[in-house]
Amino acid sequence: MAERNSLLSGNICRSALVALFTLSSVLFIISWFFVLRSTGRPRLVYNGRIPNSKVLARTNNADENQDPDRYESEGSGSSRESGYSIDCDNAVSHCDGRVLKVFMYDLPPEFHFGLLGWEQEGSSVWPDIRTKIPGYPGGLNLQHSIEYWLALDLLSSEISGNAHGGAARRVFNSSEADVIFVPFFSSLSYNRFSKVKSTDKRGKDKLLQDKLVKFLESQEEWKKSGGVDHVIMAHHPNSMSEARNQLWPAMFILSDFGRYPPTIANVMKDVIAPYKHVIKTFSNDTSSFDSRPTLLFFQGAIYRKDGGIVRQELFYLLKDEKDVHFTFGSVQRDGVSKASEGMHSSKFCLNIAGDTPSSNRLFDAIASHCVPVIISDEIELPYEDVLDYSEFCVFVRTFDAVKKDYLINLVRGIGRDEWTCMWERLKEVEKHFKFRYPSKDDDAVQMIWKAVARKVPAIKFKVHHSRRFCRTTDPARETEKQFLVPQKFW
Repeated sequence: MAERNSLLSGNICRSALVALFTLSSVLFIISWFFVLRSTGRPRLVYNGRIPNSKVLARTNNADENQDPDRYESEGSGSSRESGYSIDCDNAVSHCDGRVLKVFMYDLPPEFHFGLLGWEQEGSSVWPDIRTKIPGYPGGLNLQHSIEYWLALDLLSSEISGNAHGGAARRVFNSSEADVIFVPFFSSLSYNRFSKVKSTDKRGKDKLLQDKLVKFLESQEEWKKSGGVDHVIMAHHPNSMSEARNQLWPAMFILSDFGRYPPTIANVMKDVIAPYKHVIKTFSNDTSSFDSRPTLLFFQGAIYRKDGGIVRQELFYLLKDEKDVHFTFGSVQRDGVSKASEGMHSSKFCLNIAGDTPSSNRLFDAIASHCVPVIISDEIELPYEDVLDYSEFCVFVRTFDAVKKDYLINLVRGIGRDEWTCMWERLKEVEKHFKFRYPSKDDDAVQMIWKAVARKVPAIKFKVHHSRRFCRTTDPARETEKQFLVPQKFW
């Protein structure tokens, strides 16, 4: 009897332990479920409830006594504000209606117009553009001449003031500026002075880069922001080849990122600007699909290195097609004139990667209203945040383009109606790629300034963020732990 009671008690204890263990396990699993859920991926957020960057930019600047409407569209009906969102009817003309305030360093003439042979008169380091504008060299030098046009535009805004009507205006107090402009004609410097003479250890171009770095690093404006709010032009792929490694925090204006590591230049920080086209503009274009006899046009260097090897592959694939013009060409021996005639009479123009992802050929095609066929996987395009290039360009991956008959069949498959839509759109957008002085609304000069202006909120964020601990004066505090631990944790 006693043994049976003890056996029964043992069974009850085991059952109780099993039940307790099961309950504990369930509670443990449930508790970890809630812990993991709280540390998992964030849920999707409806975009309409996220504050618009332009409104945030206005809020960030409110304590700086700046114009609260600086980043808003001008004119009635240009934008509709509801809560935190801004809806733009025309992203190019209206939402970019702000005026960018630019402080420009008074660098010595050797960095800018002095490179053009202009000689300083009096105390001013700038030419009097009311009387004479220094000329810029022609030929291929023109394709990287954005530095010249932007500097002229700022000087013009200084003279005409509010009547200038441009997207940017020069200010003379750096504390009032959105960005700091560095007027070094780096592309011209490279084109003219990159070659080292036998008697020199370093060429003039690199000496100017050294001087520029020393100048900028000594300026209070650079020290204040670390260079984040500075704008430096380096449109030629080989320009600023040494200084870029010291001045990388600044915003670069480039033609592409082909020769830059992402730590030095990237699409989030920098601005891609168009080349200045060198062929003749197709004015009063009344051509049609049927009046352009050539289906596909390419004239340029065929044998290139790096990503440009694809040009050679395409040459052998297309050279025997009856309505395709694919030949070697250069600016010599009336090459520009022949290219103009060829593009004006072609339906499609090839833009193939060369030594770098981009080339002037794309912008020559736009000026010719010849639908660009872009074969360059790494290309970045100007103002792509406001322009949809697929409306007037055809993009083909390199992997596909070199397949037999793929490219020619793709182009032949685009009919009259589709081509005409792209041709009409080319005529609408071509103004965005024209450089001129004085500049006009939404031309290349104004579009570049507007692209810079769209970077300003991010610049402001970086500068403000860097000032969080500016009151930390005790060096010993810098070595403290960067996280808090409860007093009785250990």
